[in-house]
Amino acid sequence: MKIRNLILGLLACVGSGVAVADELISVELLPNPEMNEDVNADGWPDGWPTVSGGESLVDDGRPYIRIEQGEAGAFNMLYREVRVPSRYRALRFEIDSRVIDIVRGADLWNEARIIFQFKDLNNKKLSPKPRPVILGKKGTSDWRKRSVEFLVPEGAITLEIMTGHFMSKSGIVDIRSMSLQPVAEEALLVRRAEYLLKNPKPIEIPFEAPIPAQFPPEVFVVGNRLKTAAGDEVWLQGANVPSMEWVATGERIMQSTAHLIEQWNVNCIRLPVHEDYWLGTADGSKDGGQAYRHLVDSVVNYCSNRGVYVVIDLHRFRAPRVEHVTFWESAAARYANHPAVLFDLLNEPHSISWELWRNGGDILQRKTPADEDNFLSEEARKKARSSFYSPGMQALVAAVRSTGARNVVIAGGLDWAYDLSGIVNGYALEESEAADGNGIMYSTHIYPWKSGWQSKVLDAAALHPIFIGEVGADEIIMSWMPEEVQGDPATWVPDMLGLIQRERLNWTAWCFHPSASPRMLEDWTYKPTPFWGAPAKAALLGESFELKRLR
Repeated sequence: MKIRNLILGLLACVGSGVAVADELISVELLPNPEMNEDVNADGWPDGWPTVSGGESLVDDGRPYIRIEQGEAGAFNMLYREVRVPSRYRALRFEIDSRVIDIVRGADLWNEARIIFQFKDLNNKKLSPKPRPVILGKKGTSDWRKRSVEFLVPEGAITLEIMTGHFMSKSGIVDIRSMSLQPVAEEALLVRRAEYLLKNPKPIEIPFEAPIPAQFPPEVFVVGNRLKTAAGDEVWLQGANVPSMEWVATGERIMQSTAHLIEQWNVNCIRLPVHEDYWLGTADGSKDGGQAYRHLVDSVVNYCSNRGVYVVIDLHRFRAPRVEHVTFWESAAARYANHPAVLFDLLNEPHSISWELWRNGGDILQRKTPADEDNFLSEEARKKARSSFYSPGMQALVAAVRSTGARNVVIAGGLDWAYDLSGIVNGYALEESEAADGNGIMYSTHIYPWKSGWQSKVLDAAALHPIFIGEVGADEIIMSWMPEEVQGDPATWVPDMLGLIQRERLNWTAWCFHPSASPRMLEDWTYKPTPFWGAPAKAALLGESFELKRLR
């Protein structure tokens, strides 16, 4: 309510600030912001300081400054100190830059970034300090404009702008424009308040000790269903809570988990994870993965204490690797025979044969682009494309069972875990009788551009329990795929939910995050998107959908 009242008050001020905004828009506090003036012909943009390892180059007719990291772990940056007239109370900074082959240093902040620092007349640092702008954590990016707005602290005389390498190991930062302009304070406050309305402060969910008496019953594969020891069918329905696959601390993991259980009626959470964070081998890890594993424990305990199942999803691609065996030996031992936990062995296998999928072997270098290239860093892309030895999915099953874990395991098919046709044609995985496992179910990921539901999914569903680990549709057209194959959410979503309900297929919708497509959420108020979040929530709350057409 306080934020809403602030917005209303600020809006009353904005009208009087229009003239001020018009006056400010033409003011530039940095000289030669486009870096295209060199009156003294010294080969360096006028008004810009030189930098160690710096060059003035031209790309497509536009000059730019290049900063190459010459010494691993060094601070190497373009430094600007700008006087800020007292009449300016808010500023907008913009940079047009790219990074090439950035290799991060030992700590997470050892990357390419921009740091700002306001100082007063006595050269004392002032707070609050504007948030840094990240130019590149690792890998390569194309030219990209980034901007940030911030308030000027009381008493500020100067602003330091430090752009470049903050102890990165190696790489290049290119800058072809940098601008600093005053903006209307009132308008900035309104934008900030509106942002806070949609992105309120996360709610802290305290860690809970496990309460075994409240756990859901252990599940077993019986025919093509999941059942309890008493013979009751268990139909898993829920959503994916992502971000632990891209950041070790996660983004509102516990709050999202609690919201799904309390407001969306889920009985299953799929939790994507990354082996490097779990094992403590990721850049910047200082505790061997202990905090990361504790967060997974928090999700497992919170869910199981409320009778909700958790699918731990190793969110990796293409084919199992040797390090994935190590991960499952560790994770399976930690949650061995926990009745609420199931193991999704590998997120999305693709671009291999069924023989390699099942039994492993040498995986050849991938030379053609793949969907995963759109969301991997350059370093990760190189690894994903390189040749390697795969132990195969059967070896991942063996790794889990070697720990004594009976938990149901989940295996995704080919074609980004969509195609299960090989499962009914001789490539089903084997459950060792000696291991006394609870069985194997198969995962499919279904999106609007996937066709052939009968042969790719339903034939296998007649023989095995199926887990639709990812499913959803977005109104945004994917740039990396032909528009004509992407489908209309208005008709696709009801048909898909109708199929799930008719066949009683286990499912977890993708994705319970406002910036991971297909989006179930509009923002962090947990307002569901109309095209996918709202109908998925309705289905989870018990509304029936009709299947009118198979794809």
